[in-house]
Amino acid sequence: MKDTALLSGLGLAKTYGPTRALRDASLELAAGEILAVTGTSGSGKSTLLHCLAGIVRPEKGTVVYDGTRLDAISDKRLSELRRSDFGVVFQFGQLIPELTALDNVALPLLLAGRRRDSAWAQAREWLERFGVLAQEALRPGEMSGGQSQRVALARALITQPRVVFADEPTGSLDTLTTEQVMTALTRTARDTNTALLLVTHDAQVAAYADREVHMADGTVRPAGVAA
Repeated sequence: MKDTALLSGLGLAKTYGPTRALRDASLELAAGEILAVTGTSGSGKSTLLHCLAGIVRPEKGTVVYDGTRLDAISDKRLSELRRSDFGVVFQFGQLIPELTALDNVALPLLLAGRRRDSAWAQAREWLERFGVLAQEALRPGEMSGGQSQRVALARALITQPRVVFADEPTGSLDTLTTEQVMTALTRTARDTNTALLLVTHDAQVAAYADREVHMADGTVRPAGVAA
């Protein structure tokens, strides 16, 4: 664990109908740290990530990012913060199918008001960093799963966020492609001092992290601690 928490959740609780997804869940993430959150399906991993990323508001508990309580600010301010400071990657990338790889990656900059030529130039740099510059003119349906996921990573990182949330980022990939994607993601995170929260059920993916915690029944425990 590094010195001071950049992002923390304390005593988080969330329910969906009769299901208690989170029960007094607490977690801290330091600047530049790579943290893996492991656990079986339904253990609360994704809900925890969504709460920490400001996508879902917890019913109880607090989420603090760099001194700001995310659970207490307006939706508008929260959206601004997510656009400027957070990057999110999901299992299937969630690229926009009608856009090329280049336009998908440039999109966050264009939405922030960047000129198209400048946004494209920066998008090409990130596509090259993830080894998919040759696919810049392809749409998601024309790329392999690994290529699409690397494009999604480039899009998440192009704004140079301080925190990247990756929810099962290799869940649909084979072993070799998983290794390629995780090597590119963790190398980039370390190079840019970006904090990375990895939600995964895969021990191969968790091995890339500096630290691992385990979720069961909506609570967070140190890795290796039984329920």
